[in-house]
Amino acid sequence: MTVLVTGATGFVGSHVAHALRARETPVRALVRRPERARRLAAWGVDLIQGDVTQAASLDAACEGVDAIVHLVAIIRGRREEFERVMAQGTRHLVAAARAAGVRRFVLASALGLDEQTKDVVPYYGAKWEMEQAVLESGVEHVVFRPSFVFGRDGGVLPMFVRMARYLPVTPIAGPGTQRLQPIWIDDLAEYFAQAVSLPAAAGRTFEVGGPDAPTWNEFWDRLKRVVGARRPSIHVPFGVLRVQAALTERLPGAPVTRDQLKQLELGDNVVTDTSAVEVFQLPLLSLDEQLRRST
Repeated sequence: MTVLVTGATGFVGSHVAHALRARETPVRALVRRPERARRLAAWGVDLIQGDVTQAASLDAACEGVDAIVHLVAIIRGRREEFERVMAQGTRHLVAAARAAGVRRFVLASALGLDEQTKDVVPYYGAKWEMEQAVLESGVEHVVFRPSFVFGRDGGVLPMFVRMARYLPVTPIAGPGTQRLQPIWIDDLAEYFAQAVSLPAAAGRTFEVGGPDAPTWNEFWDRLKRVVGARRPSIHVPFGVLRVQAALTERLPGAPVTRDQLKQLELGDNVVTDTSAVEVFQLPLLSLDEQLRRST
């Protein structure tokens, strides 16, 4: 079995490629700049130059592939950029997969997405369009909707650790009573690695999170205990954060955008369907262990 991974140079994608290679699965990575993918090449990943926004580059990438893991996404940008990169890019890839006879298509979506929330922010809208393109493709599929993904080498957790260690006070968005359910990056990568071939996963959409679902208040208390910080927390109203985000969201390294605040305001970001746990039977890393490994 050969697996094509898109977004393999990213945080999640590199871990998925590594998990597949650990199983000695042949992996092909679609990369825009092969010179920036030396780590993948060192793992024995076959690099092929291309871009999901350029349909003509995808035929060769899909040729001879048994399964695709599609991870390309952006988290900020104009609405048309979400459409071009995520929605249209997925349509291009689905068409190439069908033409090449790819057996299974595994897609990364987002927890909290459904028909009621798809129009809240462009990111959700693009993820919804990605899901629809895959579900309507006629290709056997698996869709994952992951919660926050924690890891030491990427994602949002390293920023949270720095905030807990160095800020004089810890700012918490809103009342801090909404819940989150972070999943460790290696656990998520194992879900994807199994999904390319597990028969019981075919044709299903899975919500995935870790074993713990604290409130944001509880999360920050636990993180500060791990890093040994005794600084107080303050609750910042969403309205105040929106004003700040409007001024800073286009700057490099901006901590949060107005769209991301809208997602936080929706409420709990937790798994409501435990099918993934039942089907995959993975031992998931506890939140306290996730935090220990991140420091």
